[in-house]
Amino acid sequence: MAKMTVARAMVEVLKSEGVEIIFGIPGAAIYPFYDALYDSDIKHVLVRTEQAAVHEASGYARTTGKVGVCVATSGPGATNLITGIATAYMDSVPIVAITGQVNSSLIGKDVFQEVDITGATAPFTKHNYLVKDPKKIVRILKEAFYIASTGRRGPVLIDVPIDVQLQEIEFEIPKEIDIPGYKPKEKGHPLQIKRAVEAIENSQRPVVCSGGGVIASGASQELQILIEKQKIPVISTLMGIGSIPTDHPYYLGMIGSHGQKEANLALRQADLLIVIGARLADRALGDTKITDNMKIIHIDIDPAEIGKNVDTNVPIVGDAKQVLSEINKRISERKDFWAHDIKAHKKVLIDDDKLHPYDVLREISRAYNGDYIITTDVGQHQIWAAHNLYIKEPGTFITSGGLGTMGYGVPAAIGAKFGRPDKEVISITGDGSFQMLLQELATIKREQVPIKIVLFNNTRLGMVYELQKKRCTGRFIATCLDGNPDFMILAKAYGIESMRLENKEKLKEAIEIMKSHKGPFLLEVVTSPDEPTIP
Repeated sequence: MAKMTVARAMVEVLKSEGVEIIFGIPGAAIYPFYDALYDSDIKHVLVRTEQAAVHEASGYARTTGKVGVCVATSGPGATNLITGIATAYMDSVPIVAITGQVNSSLIGKDVFQEVDITGATAPFTKHNYLVKDPKKIVRILKEAFYIASTGRRGPVLIDVPIDVQLQEIEFEIPKEIDIPGYKPKEKGHPLQIKRAVEAIENSQRPVVCSGGGVIASGASQELQILIEKQKIPVISTLMGIGSIPTDHPYYLGMIGSHGQKEANLALRQADLLIVIGARLADRALGDTKITDNMKIIHIDIDPAEIGKNVDTNVPIVGDAKQVLSEINKRISERKDFWAHDIKAHKKVLIDDDKLHPYDVLREISRAYNGDYIITTDVGQHQIWAAHNLYIKEPGTFITSGGLGTMGYGVPAAIGAKFGRPDKEVISITGDGSFQMLLQELATIKREQVPIKIVLFNNTRLGMVYELQKKRCTGRFIATCLDGNPDFMILAKAYGIESMRLENKEKLKEAIEIMKSHKGPFLLEVVTSPDEPTIP
């Protein structure tokens, strides 16, 4: 066994886990780790705020299927991670967050840059650790990666005091990880699978609701086999977009308060709802009520999610890919697709001389033919993107669903591009969301990350402005962004090429210019403040 500092041991464990890139900002409480990182081949991306580090790790994780890693110092560095960690937790993204902490002897004494980050993040991490015993660091790091990447994925935080990082230990990597009490169940119960098959075959109007768990488990092919064998229409949650291609003849769109009418109508008419990898929270259901006449099959790897928001007739705890594979072995073929009439009533969007957001998004879809990774921020543009972009591959529509975090899109795009440099990455954002973390333009410049940013500028916090218009009789307060910068000048300041689009005549030209540009590019799209979220 080799002797080395805890800091160096941390780096060696990261290497053994296949970590190639870390996002973070150094500080005094994490300096030993950064010193050890200097001698490794692991790439470090210097972000401009710690929240962006988590979002970039998230974008990387969601495009690669690997665990994303971010690092921060103690105190404000650690607390700046909190929103990103909560975002990853709500959307089941595997993250390992490493934070520095003050000397062990000073913990609890309110010294400079001390904060109880393990206590603060306990409600929205899968697990977290405050490392007190240097000898346990290797096991803790290995456990963190295992916990983050198995079962229902999610963030794990490791808080390491400075003095612990500096101590020497005998370095040895354990051959396997066995955590008492943590045994994720991947195989569904055979009896419940049998009951699910019977319920599907006895139903007249079955509907599948596909969530983010389908994408996380790599179950898209199994889902497609089921729906094509049984001629079942598919609706999705926001996180489930891309679980099957959005141009699939059985796909009816996203459900919920901002969902497509066809999807919500199918849900209301169904006699059987098959929920796969989704929790069906309030926004997903919207005003749609689950009737007593509708049976529900709920498949999820997290038993805590089953029955949380809707009563379930057939609960199946297990990995979506494995469960669907077993169902497909037993299911027969159905002759007819019952939702033809619903599919036929798909709404035609307004066709006039004005430049609408959906015009831009559909032109992007046409120009790229779905050969991209899309990230979005949160707001009207998120819904416009969800409804109008062509998504043909799972894991290529990346957004903040559960927490709804403004500022997520651009950093997630940076992480996604590092994870999949072979893919075009386009971030769809709004002027409100973009300004939450616009300092990441500096990261784009420094690292020369060739992402494309499509910025819808309506000089409003559009979704709240629309809410005030409808429910507060136009009593607008704190939703007008009068102080917006000139985004063209801002982009230029960071050495990023840009273009402003204000009319439909220049639309195709603008998209072609953006597509053909080899480096980072910002396309500002001037949009009416009164453009509705759903036309």
